[in-house]
Amino acid sequence: MFRRILIANRGEIAVRVLRACRELNIETVLVYSEADRNAQYLRLADETICIGPPMSAKSYLDIPSIIAAAEIADVEAIHPGYGFLSENAHFAEVCHECNIRFIGPPPEAIASFGDKQRARAIAKKAGAPTVPGSQGILTSEEEAIRLAREIGFPVILKAVAGGGGRGMRVAHNDVSLINGFHQARAEAEAAFKNAGVYLEKFIERPRHVEIQVLGDREGNLVHLGERDCSIQRRHQKLIEESPSPALNPDIRKKMGDAALAIVREAKYENAGTVEFLLDPAGNFYFIEVNARVQVEHPVTEMVTGIDIVQEQIRIAAGERLRFRQEDIVLHGCAIECRINAEDPDANFRPTPGKVTTWMAPGGPGVRLDTHISAGAEIPPNYDSLVAKLIVHRNNRRDAIATMRRALAEFHVEGIKTTIPFHRKVFDHADFIAGDVDTGFVERHFSMK
Repeated sequence: MFRRILIANRGEIAVRVLRACRELNIETVLVYSEADRNAQYLRLADETICIGPPMSAKSYLDIPSIIAAAEIADVEAIHPGYGFLSENAHFAEVCHECNIRFIGPPPEAIASFGDKQRARAIAKKAGAPTVPGSQGILTSEEEAIRLAREIGFPVILKAVAGGGGRGMRVAHNDVSLINGFHQARAEAEAAFKNAGVYLEKFIERPRHVEIQVLGDREGNLVHLGERDCSIQRRHQKLIEESPSPALNPDIRKKMGDAALAIVREAKYENAGTVEFLLDPAGNFYFIEVNARVQVEHPVTEMVTGIDIVQEQIRIAAGERLRFRQEDIVLHGCAIECRINAEDPDANFRPTPGKVTTWMAPGGPGVRLDTHISAGAEIPPNYDSLVAKLIVHRNNRRDAIATMRRALAEFHVEGIKTTIPFHRKVFDHADFIAGDVDTGFVERHFSMK
């Protein structure tokens, strides 16, 4: 096991990794930017190192600064969390060259799954179902129109290097396809420095269901069941739950087997998530692989009893998986709400500032993953996530009741948060009935 780990991230996920390390008796080194200099959670680490100014490119995304901090602090491994450098193949390679263990997948797997078309080719080779679409990057709007007419509208354009819903456009006819083609390319170039886009059949009213996987260096792989992430806004997940209310045992097994086939084809190791769309008829299609730990990993931890972050560290240290597929059993239902510093009544505008009141929920079945307490400053420089509220009960009905109670207890002042929005969702009859899809929020809530 490692003696000392550097955490190359901030906020909630930094605290999550700190806690995992503490339970494994591993010393921690936490890097921070000048914007986070006064963050209260810094005191949880054994050592802290400032790596630059507030701008992410000059701090949390600055590979030389992070490697320098790791060498100064004499660490054996780096945990990248999620976001920032977690899916940066070059960073993983640099860690390897510097004899520092990267706690995540191999660089080759990160690179393969970071390119949506390469990931799609791996899924096809593994025999997993994929959405009909282009075989590669679109070279012109004429090619896009020809393929769209062959496949049938509606279609969706996606950035090959995309993520977070950027570089995506849905088209229902030739005119919207041409406009979307140029808009998606421009957005992809601005966001990822890669204007490449591809085209797929747009599955109407799908659910977004993902499978959590773990793999060790010896090729042992397991999946930990599914998470339903259908409650989204602009392709950004808002609420996740496990198990999915839409899956029966047959679909669950087929989806789990498909996920394992895909990651096995890529010789994957460590934690990852294989994402699928599930149509109303029960057919599912591969979307992508997220080669890192996910924001929503706690719901899987709650229903399986497996600490995913600790398993990441164990695998990176060279340990074998301690369980087999037949050992994985889902118990009860877990649901997570992402609490963001955003104003739902103002088109989810970010609301940085000082938290003057932080009254957190608790009680039976409630878990709160956060780095915030009263007096904390929410800087404007980073993602607006301030907490993840997770509940776990014996069944979905009880989990919803507990979440409603926890949301009612949760009071934050000084900044606006998405707590009022979540309260509305958990009062909605369709959500309570499990009748949701990725268009649920846009369909039922008045917002842009």
